[in-house]
Amino acid sequence: MENMQYAEELVREFLVFRGFTNTLQAFETERCTDIGKMFQVYKIVDLIFAVYIPKFHAEKLVGLFSFFKQCFSSWSETTMLDTFSKLEGSVLRCYIVHALQSGRKDKVVEFFGMNGNDLLLKGSDWTAWFAIPYVKNPSIDPQFRVYFSKEWYEALRLSVRNFFSEIFNGTRLPALLKISSEKNTISCLKKDNKRLNQKLLQLQALLEEKDAQLGLSKRSMGAANSSFQSSGIDGENLRPSSSSEDICAPATSYLGRIPQSEECAAAEPTKFASARVESSSRQDSYSASSLHASSGGVDDTAQKLYGSHFDENGRDMLREEEFPEVSVEFQETFLGHTSPITRCRFSASGNNIASASVDGTVRIWTYDSSIPASRNATIYCGAEIMSLDWECKSDRLLLIGTADGGIKAWNVDAKRVVCDLNTTDAFPSVLDLKCSPVEPIFVSAASSRRLGSNSIDSLGYASLTVWNMKTWKAMTVLPLGEDPPAITSLCFNHNGKILAASATDGMIHMFEPKM
Repeated sequence: MENMQYAEELVREFLVFRGFTNTLQAFETERCTDIGKMFQVYKIVDLIFAVYIPKFHAEKLVGLFSFFKQCFSSWSETTMLDTFSKLEGSVLRCYIVHALQSGRKDKVVEFFGMNGNDLLLKGSDWTAWFAIPYVKNPSIDPQFRVYFSKEWYEALRLSVRNFFSEIFNGTRLPALLKISSEKNTISCLKKDNKRLNQKLLQLQALLEEKDAQLGLSKRSMGAANSSFQSSGIDGENLRPSSSSEDICAPATSYLGRIPQSEECAAAEPTKFASARVESSSRQDSYSASSLHASSGGVDDTAQKLYGSHFDENGRDMLREEEFPEVSVEFQETFLGHTSPITRCRFSASGNNIASASVDGTVRIWTYDSSIPASRNATIYCGAEIMSLDWECKSDRLLLIGTADGGIKAWNVDAKRVVCDLNTTDAFPSVLDLKCSPVEPIFVSAASSRRLGSNSIDSLGYASLTVWNMKTWKAMTVLPLGEDPPAITSLCFNHNGKILAASATDGMIHMFEPKM
């Protein structure tokens, strides 16, 4: 009932908007006298058999069935469509029979004049009916006799009634009645979406809280480990030396033939340095310089004392716990590729990611749930993908280079290939593609092939081509000299005026392509 009232309000609003006041009055009158508030099949049957046929409204009769056919065009069941077509043909034959019985052969001739071509297209069984106006007694003619019987008329009327009753009461609702249901469905979906968003925010807040707690725990553990290590080293250094020989011993192998008196003299700075370390709460700069000035044995002692504080050259090094903590705020995993992924590129806006696989497929992803996923797609290229690049200005085109010399331009909004280019047969491998950030051009780096033990050795000579993205035609081939090695990487500078191309022989070629 709610759907019916909402549909009536829409009809009333439309009639007022169009100024159809007479229709509005008639609509209000019939609405007030309506009792069932549902589809009334007998009114459709009376309209056909009590108004259109007796009053010879052939044009309105044909228009009514055309309207129903348009409404039922979305049917997937061929049986229902065939049944409707047969009923339409029988009703039109009933119109012809009634006109002949009423002595109005002119209406029959007029009917065939208006609809004859359409009837012939529907089937050859209408061919004989074109002669019926000229048959002397068609009611006794074996070919037409059955259509003049009362039994056939009553059976037709009952069939039409049952058909429309089944359609409108059982399997199909008018579009206006669906609007209210769809409105309620959308309202429920919005509520569910709002509830899920709130739950998501709560989970994100909880996750951030847990991450903060985890980071705090890690820092506490790091501080505890640092304190433990510091106390362990100091305890070792605070042990008293039994004699000067214990301190001199590590330096003996490094001092070689130095006399014993010099060895003991060398031991004095060592004692001073050790005492300095123990008493100065690790003043690294002074202790490090003192230890570095001593003999080789002192270096070993400093390494034992300071551990990871200094490298082999005496430079200050950070401990593991002193490195800044790196936290990952967002992580997402995309599944879909069935073969190894060889390329991955962000779009210029950063909203989409394109990934390429060795099986010849390119997938476009949307990593942010707040961004519509309408651009997501899977592109089948039929060959290994060797290069990808996004068009910078409009952010709508993705260029794809393949191992068979193909260059495809994929429109992510239209979800189709807008241009399919090919390099020459001599350079079948498109190793890289790069779009200019300012001009409507892009450059392709293609390579010939040769036998080689690895992927680099199998690359032959290079070819750099500048393409116009408005006409999708090659503009020029950039000069590289005689037998140039393959170009594996391209890049433009920030204003798009300079192109850099790196080659397999270690050289970088610089160009200034212009429109």
